[in-house]
Amino acid sequence: MEIALEKSTDTNASLKIRLTKNDYQSEVDKKLKDYGRRVSLKGFRPGKVPASLIQKMYGKSIMVDEINELLKKTVNNYIRENKLQVVGDPMPDREQAAGIDWDNQSDFEFNYQLGLASDFEVDFEKLPAIPVYEIEAGEKELNETIENLQNQFSGHAHVEESAEGDMIYGELKKLGEEGEPFETKTALPTKQIAAEELPKFIGLKKGDVVTFDIRKAFADDKARALATGLKKEEAETLEGEFQFNVDDVTRTAPAVMGQEFFDKVLGNGSVDNEEQFREKVLEIIKGNYAREAGSLQRLDIEQTLLENIGIQLPDAFLKDWLLTTNEGKILEEEVEQQYDAFARSVKLQLIKNKVAEQNEINVSYEAVLDVTRGLVREQFGFYGDNEQMAQSVDRIAQQYLMDEKGENYMKMYNRVFDDQVIELIKSKVSTEPRPVTVDEFKELVSARQA
Repeated sequence: MEIALEKSTDTNASLKIRLTKNDYQSEVDKKLKDYGRRVSLKGFRPGKVPASLIQKMYGKSIMVDEINELLKKTVNNYIRENKLQVVGDPMPDREQAAGIDWDNQSDFEFNYQLGLASDFEVDFEKLPAIPVYEIEAGEKELNETIENLQNQFSGHAHVEESAEGDMIYGELKKLGEEGEPFETKTALPTKQIAAEELPKFIGLKKGDVVTFDIRKAFADDKARALATGLKKEEAETLEGEFQFNVDDVTRTAPAVMGQEFFDKVLGNGSVDNEEQFREKVLEIIKGNYAREAGSLQRLDIEQTLLENIGIQLPDAFLKDWLLTTNEGKILEEEVEQQYDAFARSVKLQLIKNKVAEQNEINVSYEAVLDVTRGLVREQFGFYGDNEQMAQSVDRIAQQYLMDEKGENYMKMYNRVFDDQVIELIKSKVSTEPRPVTVDEFKELVSARQA
């Protein structure tokens, strides 16, 4: 066997492999003998089929399979042993392969196109300082959060007179003799009523009657379905004058500050008074913002790596590879549109892989399992440390990692790997505190997402 790598540029290369009969024939012979022992043909006793017949029937397909397997191993081993920074997959010369005469050739030559990333170094000392966001959450954010919680845990109060935002209960009846008769008990949400018709529904009391055009009051089909209790397709054809007799009016009332509200938000007995409640909620707010700040810092780290570590990619090769491997599933225009994001992810992965290699980061199964345990506890609400619960968490976590033919395990492995690399980078780079208000932080997040 002969192997030769020819680089046309820093990011493009050709790997040529020449095979002779000596490279593959011994394995082909072994498989032919195995076929001879197992094959069953009419007119021959098991294991007594002539070798010449086995060769004629299966020889070429066995040889092709063996050569393909040998090529796969050879290419992978060469890339690994020579530490080539390959991106995408090696692409065989299809035209050359199509010209092979499998019936008469015994020596073969194969050519693979390789895409290579350029050499680069990760020097943490040369990277600029990464901001550590310190979000200044105070009374304003605390009061807004408590107000939202009060609305979230709101109740309903009966009121004498309707106002915008109320729910009006009563009997809805279609007027006139045209079309199908319609009458039902329902609730009209004033939030769904068209602005020009809304005044008719303000100031209504129990016993009042209001007449309106159903399509003017509820112009949207979904709103009309909600008001009448009909299916959307039935409400689409509903029209005409309707009469509504008011039976009751209810209004959403924010939860009252008190022990019942405290328990609903934080759990039974977590706090005993408003002062403790406010302290606990502010602590939660700061914790949530700290996690969000960590997520933004992660994006800053990745952006800093990309901006300060130059990596050249074989762009033309990768675009061709994406088209070839997704043949029929993606258009050339789509590849062009998505390529920048793809190239960014490739460069980031190359950098993270080098950081992991240089710092001997190895993700163990136990580390993957431990993170999965945490997700199981969070998803199913398993809290506590008793042995029975721990066994249940372990069983669910292990089953999840085994499902989807190992895809779940790889997904969790990649997550743990990425987290470990980012934490390592955080410990290596210089940082600078950056106090920001909540509004400033939201603007920063919005800018990253644009």
